[in-house]
Amino acid sequence: MYPNLYYVCKDWFGVEWKALSFLNTFGLMVALGFVAAAISLSKELQRREKLGLLSPRQEMIVVGKPASWWDLLLNAVGGFVFGYKLLGLFFSKPDEVTPQDYIFSSEGSIIGGVLVAALLVGLKWWDKNKQKLKEPENRNVRIWPHDRVGDIVILGLVFGILGAKLFDNLENWDEFIQDPIGRMFSASGLTFYGGLIVAAIAICWYAVRKGIKVIHLVDSAALALMIAYAIGRIGCQVAGDGDWGIYNSAYTVAEDGNVVLAAPGDFEKGLQRNASYFLLGSVREKMPSGVDSTFQVTDRVYSSLDRVPHRSFKAPSFLPTWMVAYTYPRNVNKDGVRIPDCEDEHCRALPMPVFPTPFYETVVCTILFLVLWLIRKRIKTPGVIFGIYLIFNGLERFLVELIRVNNTYSILGFQPTQAEIISLCLALSGIGLIVYSKIRASREAA
Repeated sequence: MYPNLYYVCKDWFGVEWKALSFLNTFGLMVALGFVAAAISLSKELQRREKLGLLSPRQEMIVVGKPASWWDLLLNAVGGFVFGYKLLGLFFSKPDEVTPQDYIFSSEGSIIGGVLVAALLVGLKWWDKNKQKLKEPENRNVRIWPHDRVGDIVILGLVFGILGAKLFDNLENWDEFIQDPIGRMFSASGLTFYGGLIVAAIAICWYAVRKGIKVIHLVDSAALALMIAYAIGRIGCQVAGDGDWGIYNSAYTVAEDGNVVLAAPGDFEKGLQRNASYFLLGSVREKMPSGVDSTFQVTDRVYSSLDRVPHRSFKAPSFLPTWMVAYTYPRNVNKDGVRIPDCEDEHCRALPMPVFPTPFYETVVCTILFLVLWLIRKRIKTPGVIFGIYLIFNGLERFLVELIRVNNTYSILGFQPTQAEIISLCLALSGIGLIVYSKIRASREAA
């Protein structure tokens, strides 16, 4: 596992650059996912513009005005926050504090904040002064939908995080009630579907205001959403962020820490050997120093070992074992048992192997993205591509939830997870959207 880029460079190149430890691999892959989404969205919007499906909008802008106090103030505030946190990560973060916790705390570098604020204010003033005219002019310009991709991505990022936090707190309502402030501003706990739903509402509202046909925008965004999700799941797999599946009882962990095939009864023996990990849970936080230090506190605790969720699946001979059973050594969550002879910050691995579900989602969603890419030009009815995306996304997530552990709800005797409920609704919505789009197209043709 590579919790951050320090571990990547250490493993790949043999260099130990501690300064890179603030660059979390999960965050990096999420950023790359947004970049890929922006490229895909821009390309698809341009294609639809050439077909005449999307049109530009005339907007009046003022050219030649000097930088206003409001412009300078916004750059100063944004620069201060950015420098306060970024330079603080390099020069002020205590070693025992994780980068995520530091970012969401009140700590930072005041000097760094002032320096970056001054730099951005100066750059803004210089840029505006360079374009300054004796008399500012009002100019009518044409802005195409693909010119607004930057704004759309920013909206998706901001409202995606807000929605992800909102839905995560709804899913973990008991924990939120106990510590609402801590849960809202913690670095952990993000629900993909929450981010998707809230971001979609914000982007559609923006599209309506800017005169962009929402139906063509969402069709274009279908491919972007799929590839962004696939890349983001790479971050989950590489960093080991806890979004893994249930235990694979066809395998066990040997004394040297390697995952091996389990003989009859080995899985049960492994559970018994690591009973403290599975049963004690948060009680370990109250233990005296030095007691049971082999184990790390985990959210996955059970009333008895019989309740530990697992399925038995042996990998075909042509597949590596890690594709079906993995312990996520050095995971970013610091979850599991201590790795022998490891003195690093991330020295834990799961006591029993689990299904690496983020890897599965990366593979499946990449394939689904390619399918959407191949059929996008053949489908002429607006709304159908997005309907197909909703079906693909819903079915993929519903199936992977069958081997993943999440909080469940009790509904009419069933125990679905939040993701299962939403994924089922998305799949049904996709079917409904396709039927509606076909009927509407037929009526318009008639």
